[in-house]
Amino acid sequence: MLARNAMSAAPPVSVIVVCLNPGSRLATALGSVWAQRHVAPELIVVDGGSTDGTRAWLERHRDRIATIISEPDTGVYDAMNKGIARAHGEWLYFLGADDRLAGDMILSECLNWARKSESGVMAGEAAFDDGRIYKLRSNVNAAARNFVHHQSAFYRRTLFEENGLFDTSLAVMADYEFNVRLWKSRIRFKPIPLRIAACGVGGVSDRGDWRGYREEITVRHRYFSFGRCLPWDVLSVARFLRKKLVGGRRRAHG
Repeated sequence: MLARNAMSAAPPVSVIVVCLNPGSRLATALGSVWAQRHVAPELIVVDGGSTDGTRAWLERHRDRIATIISEPDTGVYDAMNKGIARAHGEWLYFLGADDRLAGDMILSECLNWARKSESGVMAGEAAFDDGRIYKLRSNVNAAARNFVHHQSAFYRRTLFEENGLFDTSLAVMADYEFNVRLWKSRIRFKPIPLRIAACGVGGVSDRGDWRGYREEITVRHRYFSFGRCLPWDVLSVARFLRKKLVGGRRRAHG
């Protein structure tokens, strides 16, 4: 059962930030939330027991943070689930400690789109610092790879009540698994023409480790037939090998 606060009106959106020893990057991420205009989001920070002074810094800003959780967890998705359990917003948004909202009207503009949509998930663009841009396409091929990045997506909180939380047995691709779970349940995904977040590189799902590609294949086979999975499995392996080759060349010339 997710947490409730029946004594007060639910906020329109809860922003959940998870971190572990984020250093000064956390101040940039939270600053982009505090700068939002026309919206008062519920801000929830889940710290996995940082040892770099993060907890003390958060306590100094407690009056601007609705909920602070600071304790060990089993990974990023366990931390995100803890944030979900404490959230009250109609919509949930997950911002990484390496990321920041792309402007001071992002939440307001997204909520304007929400008022015109009955979709369960709204997603815009996530722009990474190395130039990559990811966005939800109108024609989704859910078997190919993750089609919604959490930095660009707003989820109705009720989806987690009705469909369960993130699968913590997956360390890297639990958001992909959750998105496919929703897609298979015929939840509507709505593309919106907004750049939601500017994202740092080198995060858990961005390192190019084999575990991420292996989990992508695992999720695919959980929901689709072997025949449909096979060509995309081959492509997953090829993407992994290409990233390793490019990384090796960079190290050789570094």
